Amino acid sequence: MRVLLVEDDASLGAGLQTALRSAGYTVDLLTDGNAAVLAAEHGHAEAMVLDLGLPRLDGMQVIQRLRAQASDLPILVLTARDRVSERVAALDAGADDFLGKPFDLSELQARLRALIRRRAGRRSETLSCGSLVLDPAKFEARIDGQRLELPRREFALLRLLVEGAGRVVSKDALQQHLYGWDDDVGSNALEVHVHHLRKKLPNDWIRTVRGVGYMLIEQPGAA
Repeated sequence: MRVLLVEDDASLGAGLQTALRSAGYTVDLLTDGNAAVLAAEHGHAEAMVLDLGLPRLDGMQVIQRLRAQASDLPILVLTARDRVSERVAALDAGADDFLGKPFDLSELQARLRALIRRRAGRRSETLSCGSLVLDPAKFEARIDGQRLELPRREFALLRLLVEGAGRVVSKDALQQHLYGWDDDVGSNALEVHVHHLRKKLPNDWIRTVRGVGYMLIEQPGAA
């Protein structure tokens, strides 16, 4: 899950970025409104966490510009401005949710999951493909009831493949969701993660489509 975090407080931004990464998110940290608009236009994020008090363009202007461009990127406003009138204004401008500072990290994560789930048209928190079940809230994957021990990137990779089960997910799409701008990524990093994931799943569940990407199939040997 790739998230744009827009926060000009350096300490808070770095802390949130670290916490969200630990929870399995790929997080790009931005510190001004102009950069936020450009990143939303050209990036592959699934949600934005947006402070209102930003330099260059404030958060309200960011929301208005994105909605004027017909962007459907879920926006969670995270701000110390807690007057009801400001919450109403942000929601009316096109924000999807609002969380005041100070906040509980678990609530922020739950609200993010809900926004991403809603955008994808899912009601359930869990994802499944045959006997494979993923629970992003618990950062847990099970197959035939047995838990798989997956580091953050392998879990994120498996989630993307489960969401696209039966279809080819391109390497470019996987890389865009798995790695942030400041990640040091080797040329074969994705292939290494796929290799490790294959060893933890039944044979032939992950099929390579050469030159394109990968596909998760429910039954080994299925067409």
